[in-house]
Amino acid sequence: MTRARKCLIDLASTSYYHLIARCVRQAYLCGDDPYSGKNFDHRRTWLIERIKHLSTIFAIDIAAYAVMSNHYHLVVKVNRAHALNWSDDEVITRWYKLYRGHLLVDQHTQGQQLDAISRRHFDEIIATWRARLYDISWYMKNLNEHIAREANKEDNCTGKYWEGRYQSQGLLDHASIIRCMAYVDLNPIRAKAADSLEHSDFTSIQERILHFQALQNNSNNNSNNNTFNVNKKQDDSQHLAQPAQLKPFAGNHVEHAIPFALSDYLALVDWSGRQINPQKAGHIDNSTPKILTTLGVDEAVWMDSIKHFRRQYSHFAGAPQRLKLHAAKNDMKWYKGTG
Repeated sequence: MTRARKCLIDLASTSYYHLIARCVRQAYLCGDDPYSGKNFDHRRTWLIERIKHLSTIFAIDIAAYAVMSNHYHLVVKVNRAHALNWSDDEVITRWYKLYRGHLLVDQHTQGQQLDAISRRHFDEIIATWRARLYDISWYMKNLNEHIAREANKEDNCTGKYWEGRYQSQGLLDHASIIRCMAYVDLNPIRAKAADSLEHSDFTSIQERILHFQALQNNSNNNSNNNTFNVNKKQDDSQHLAQPAQLKPFAGNHVEHAIPFALSDYLALVDWSGRQINPQKAGHIDNSTPKILTTLGVDEAVWMDSIKHFRRQYSHFAGAPQRLKLHAAKNDMKWYKGTG
């Protein structure tokens, strides 16, 4: 049975969500379309640029993304508390980057004094806009509608472009967040669209690696090898030097960051990719990745999860006990994944 979106986005339980949108009518977001014979790689750029642009407006951070041939994945973090701390003027500035304004709001920005009734109406407008600026549905509406308009214009057609609004999974704990991020980052490897993380185009892992390499090359001009090496170290204090429009990795002591070291995450995903594609050239330590040890996750369980994450869970993902508690909170008997 289809459930209302308000039952699927529960910010009181988690601020991290896995989002998926898929094309219809055999439309291609990117790559070579075997039906039309056209190449649509440039649409990947549209999507990535729009994702990042919207994240400068909404109180929503991007933790991971992957753009595939006819669908895309996002892992996002909703910063509700951040949005609630914005001034009214900050809310207005952000909203006006996407929509036309309102007469009362225009009067306020022009310095005009509002009477009591107008002021109450103004406050209601700002409260509505503020709530929408940390609302995943409004974020996805602005993302998907923009891409649909551009694609329909290019295809010289009208009609539905996306298969429904979007799908979502709430990520209830650190283990499910990291599993889902790795699942998203490894999409091209699993689909055999790429043979390495460095060549996994239009993914967040490729963006993080290229940024990581650039920092290493700047600090070591003697290096002639531009191949990703997970054995190199990066201090948590460098989290601010990570890609500006991706949520950074850092230790537990750093606020508003993913609570793991970037180098440990890169090592984990690289190790996982080699298990999926054992023919991949290169060498990596056979020892269990540090993050798996920290989370207490078995290697076989981890690999099964990052191969089949979408099938293992439904609307929420997490440890069995977390899923049971969340199901009880929402008057559900169980959520898929509790077995």
